[in-house]
Amino acid sequence: MTLTAPLDAGQAALARGAWSDAFQAFEAALVEQPDQPEALEGRGLAAWWLDLADVVFASRERAYRAYRTRGDEVSAARVAVWLAWDHDAFRGEYAITSGWLHRARELLEGHHDTAAYAWLSVRESAFALLDHGNPEEALKHAEQAIEAGRASGSVDFEMVGRALRGFSLATSGRIPEGMQELDGVNAAVLAGEMQDRVAIGLACCYLISACDRVRDYDRAVQWCARLRAFCERWEFRVLFAVCRTQYAAVCMWRGAWGEAERELEAASSELAAVRPGMVSEALVRLGELRRRQGRLDEATSLFDRSGAHPLAAVGHAAVALDRGDWESAGDLAERHLRSLPAHNRTERVAALELLVRARVARGDQSRALAALIELQGIAEQAFTSPLRGSASLANGVLAFGAKDYEAARRHFEDAVDLFHKSGASFERGRAGLELAATLQALGRHEAAVREVERAVAVLAPLDATVELDRASVLRARLLPPAPTAAGADVDATASPPHSPPSTALTRREVQVLGCIAEGLGNQAIADRLTISEHTVHRHVANILTKLGVPSRSAAVAHAARLGLL
Repeated sequence: MTLTAPLDAGQAALARGAWSDAFQAFEAALVEQPDQPEALEGRGLAAWWLDLADVVFASRERAYRAYRTRGDEVSAARVAVWLAWDHDAFRGEYAITSGWLHRARELLEGHHDTAAYAWLSVRESAFALLDHGNPEEALKHAEQAIEAGRASGSVDFEMVGRALRGFSLATSGRIPEGMQELDGVNAAVLAGEMQDRVAIGLACCYLISACDRVRDYDRAVQWCARLRAFCERWEFRVLFAVCRTQYAAVCMWRGAWGEAERELEAASSELAAVRPGMVSEALVRLGELRRRQGRLDEATSLFDRSGAHPLAAVGHAAVALDRGDWESAGDLAERHLRSLPAHNRTERVAALELLVRARVARGDQSRALAALIELQGIAEQAFTSPLRGSASLANGVLAFGAKDYEAARRHFEDAVDLFHKSGASFERGRAGLELAATLQALGRHEAAVREVERAVAVLAPLDATVELDRASVLRARLLPPAPTAAGADVDATASPPHSPPSTALTRREVQVLGCIAEGLGNQAIADRLTISEHTVHRHVANILTKLGVPSRSAAVAHAARLGLL
């Protein structure tokens, strides 16, 4: 056996994805030559695939020093780029990440036609887009990666650069152009034009992330299945966990909340174990799921744990809106929008939606209109049903606030149809409730009742508590009280049937409110108070109406301030 045999065996094992074999071969090579940089770098890569964080850092730092000692600046820079990514993904150390990138940039001065420079440009583009939300900066680095990839003959880096160019273009609002580029890159993956497994995984991941941003969930579903198969084949645990968070977003959109919850909990555990610096992505999406389920305190806690993730700021604004704190919701949404670069179009959508609702609720039509115009412009560029539905919903909210109920009806009908077409159960139900309220304002009570029932039919399987409470309030306003049949569920503590309407809570309603404050769901409340779940629904609707609040958590907070609890 020659001195290079273990090194060659390690490289061959890496090429076929046999990570443990590669690790052992590089260990053997280092026994013979402890400071051989190629063996150190190879062991670092094998350890990276095996999620051995301590070995990754130790191997790559030694490889970097060994390359520098040898005078090989390009190889040292390549390892420096890996170390930058490691400090970000494993430890969330942004300053050290920046330091390694800066060092790599210095070493590669005058070497812009190398694969190492393409690799540096790929990582700088990804950091600019994903960590700083700056598509212009990301596009500049993506173009550099493409050029360096072509100059060095690296198809892998050229293609990842093109994927990032597509992602950047889509983020900046050039959506058809960007998505077409991403589709082309991933077709190249399927055709076998790319060989590097890290590059392949990144190219697929950027496509699905872009789908999520422009809400092109049909496209995401098609590529998610292929990416998951790729991750399972090569035991790519990190990418698989990231893919799970993106797949969960698709599940959430389509109303498969149980599946979304399982994927997000698994992804959170997986990322916390192997890449703690990346766990915020799973936490913030789980927070959004909890918010939709009406578990607002849990949602807030998850958003807090997500740190500086941009969706956490939007999540806090949405929770404030659910609690009826319109002013805070609007302020938080505007604060998030100010933090985004001007050309980051698609990341602005969620905050713009919230801003329209919050400002209309506060009676500030002019600021709501400004947000709507921007949202509508993005939706027109994207031309996906979910974004067009979002713009129609916001249009309806603004028209309703201006008491133009006929216009509001048309916009809400369009929103219902577009959300239904895209399979978005929660959004369809929410738009249906807005349509019902508008029909009520138009005096069309029978049509309003039908729309409430349609909305409940899609919201009830989700157990979307906040929206179901809204439906209960609407239903209570639209329907006369049902006569109590002999032997049926009788609530002995309710107000007498012929009492005049009162804004004071009955004793039973206070009991129900106390159960809500304990975090009980409707069925649990019904079991405790020995009444039917239907009666609990009615009590909740009465409580929200009497207190003039939009949600259970807002009712608890309001009742506590009044000293009722």
